[in-house]
Amino acid sequence: MLASLFARLDRLGTVAREVAQVGAVIGREFGYDLIDRVARRPAAELQAGLGRLTEAGLLFCRGAAPQSTYLFKHALVQDAAYGTLLRARRQELHVRVAAVLEQSFADLVETQPELLAHHLSAANSERAVDQWLKAGRHAAQRLAHLEAIRHFERGLAILPALADARERDRREIELQLARGLSLFTTEGFVSAAGGEAYARAHELSERSGDARQLFMAVFGLWVSANGRGGMVECRQFSRRLQQLTATDADGELRLQAHHSAWTTCLFSGEPAAVREHCEAGRRLYDPERHRSHRLLYGGDDPGACAGYQGAQAYWLFGYPDTGLAMGSEALVLAERIAHPFTLGASLVMNAMLHLDRDEPELALQRIEAANALAAEQRIGLVLEPHILLGAVMTAQGAYEEAVTCLRDGLAQPRAIRLHHYGLAKLAEALSRMGEHQQALATVGKGLEDQERTGQRRWEAELYRLKGVALLGLNRIDDAQAAFEEALRVARRQQAKSYELRAATSLARMWGEQGRRAEARELLAPVYGWFTEGFDTADLKDAKALLAELS
Repeated sequence: MLASLFARLDRLGTVAREVAQVGAVIGREFGYDLIDRVARRPAAELQAGLGRLTEAGLLFCRGAAPQSTYLFKHALVQDAAYGTLLRARRQELHVRVAAVLEQSFADLVETQPELLAHHLSAANSERAVDQWLKAGRHAAQRLAHLEAIRHFERGLAILPALADARERDRREIELQLARGLSLFTTEGFVSAAGGEAYARAHELSERSGDARQLFMAVFGLWVSANGRGGMVECRQFSRRLQQLTATDADGELRLQAHHSAWTTCLFSGEPAAVREHCEAGRRLYDPERHRSHRLLYGGDDPGACAGYQGAQAYWLFGYPDTGLAMGSEALVLAERIAHPFTLGASLVMNAMLHLDRDEPELALQRIEAANALAAEQRIGLVLEPHILLGAVMTAQGAYEEAVTCLRDGLAQPRAIRLHHYGLAKLAEALSRMGEHQQALATVGKGLEDQERTGQRRWEAELYRLKGVALLGLNRIDDAQAAFEEALRVARRQQAKSYELRAATSLARMWGEQGRRAEARELLAPVYGWFTEGFDTADLKDAKALLAELS
């Protein structure tokens, strides 16, 4: 096929063949104004060559010169014309195209920076690396992250050609940082390639001495550890970020250090610290000033994140209505700034909050919206939606379906951040089906894993569900010990909502044993502590039980 195209070009004559070669260097489609500047031929000669190519059916022409545009009939035609060029001539033409683009087509270069990057690469220009970085960032700003990743990787591929090692390292750091963020956005925080990109950036930035690059690299490593559910690692990276921003007077980077801390503390089961860091972050945050942060750090907006993570902390603290209000505000902010990754995170975190409040229908609405957004925008979600769907099914009483869905969700790569939550919900569904032995084994796995990962967000609930399973197996003393451990953990963590659940479970067991006074003495002060959320299922359940015990 190519051989016959070569022959057709030759038969059209020297002028037509050379015009086709210049056009092939420019691209599959080009305008007369661009090829005129690059070809450097008399207008009559250029137009004659273009006319012969059009008449031969090798080019399609729209409009009349000099306002005309041209398109190679097939990519193979362009390849054939390009393939007839000697390497030196090809490189010379790419240099010429790049120069013309910069000198006369600034608007085109601004909106399609990858065009200039392509020609600089083919011209073996060192400037190509920076232009691919610019092209990738431009694509990322348009939320075209798959395209952005390709541009960053083009820049990385030509890095070895740079002679200056220091400059080579500096540029690689920037490319790896940007590539890592786009990978996290498209694949979620579990992205192994994203973690590797930040690890490489960290390795280089440790010796480069650039404080901003080092901070961004450490933050990326924190995000990667968070995606893997490793709170022990997260805490180490978060502390490093605190150290790196100790003298940050304007709070630009300190905001992100708090960002790392409030998330780490939430999944570690430290709601008091979550609230402290969220409030500090919210004081520093300005939606306009920090709009670039969602394109630099982790892929989500820190103000929205402080809202939806803070909402989780307030629910744990025993303020379910305050938490709901904060989560709703975060969702409104995410919708206002129109940033898909942030909106997806806000939706799934609000879904989990509705599940904690036993509002499965509202949770389902949020999950469905998040799934639709992820499919439309090609983004990864920060939490595995199958686990949340399984929790919805459990709350709706569809236990067999819930077990299937939860097991499927727990097998997904993104499940690691919700692993213990998923195990807790699976244990709950199994117990409600009467499969208490399986529920006990599931809880045991969760409690064992938390020692390794440091994820203690659901520790009290896991112990409570252990008690439920043991009670189902008629192991009364063991069940009481598990409920009491759930109470101790909840009190240590200041997690009043989990304390209420544990106290309700233990009080119900004591009530059934005839220990009604002890049951009232346990549950009444815990219930009496609450000042809001009386329409939520946990408080209604506790109130009803107290009435039975009176």
